[in-house]
Amino acid sequence: MPITSVEHSISDQLVALIRLQTIDSKIDQITKLRGDLPEEISDMEDERAGLTTRLEKLKQEIKDSAVARKQAETDIKDAEGLIKKYEEQQLQVRNNREYDALTKEIEAQKQRIVDCTAKGEEIEMMKPALEAAVEEAEERLKGLEADLEQKKGELAEVMKDTKSEQAELEKLRNKAEKEVDERYVRAYNRLRSRVRDGRAVVPLERGAAAGFSVPPQRQLEIRQRNRIVACEHTGRIIVDGDLFHETQASDK
Repeated sequence: MPITSVEHSISDQLVALIRLQTIDSKIDQITKLRGDLPEEISDMEDERAGLTTRLEKLKQEIKDSAVARKQAETDIKDAEGLIKKYEEQQLQVRNNREYDALTKEIEAQKQRIVDCTAKGEEIEMMKPALEAAVEEAEERLKGLEADLEQKKGELAEVMKDTKSEQAELEKLRNKAEKEVDERYVRAYNRLRSRVRDGRAVVPLERGAAAGFSVPPQRQLEIRQRNRIVACEHTGRIIVDGDLFHETQASDK
């Protein structure tokens, strides 16, 4: 069903929608100039945060390994001291029960030495891999910082070149939007967010609009400029081609 306006005439609304679309298309062009830079920068910043966290964990792991290695060495010395002590006590025992008890303690300390030695060797074997991982992460982070700085510089340059133009367009857009009835603004903004190219308002040219053919009866309704007609395929608002270009020309 065609949409009709109460607050303003349909012809006025069509012109207002064309103006709004024209301004938005210009803003879209400015955004397009920035390309994928904002997303690339965001992704790189996320990667930098991840690398920084990974580096912190790797360095902490190296510190913890060093502490564990030192503790293993301390435990070995402690076990060696206890073995010597128990062996001396064996020379002074009075019965086999005491001797056997000390023998068990000596065996336990020998096993402790074996376990601590194995742990120390394992830590030592892991050390080169951890150091290599730290070096690799630091190298990647260094390169990422340089790339990020470059990308931010490129974006800043584009923003500098287009900042004043976009600010002016945003003012014009706010003014143009006020000329459109609220319900049409809502429908227009919904369409803008849904269509990939951001064109919610398209001209009728050579019997087609935005790549879709328009039935003759609909073409007649569009050219009469007294109804707001939506494309049955895309939902876009179709306006008379002459009105579309006349409105754009009058705003230059």
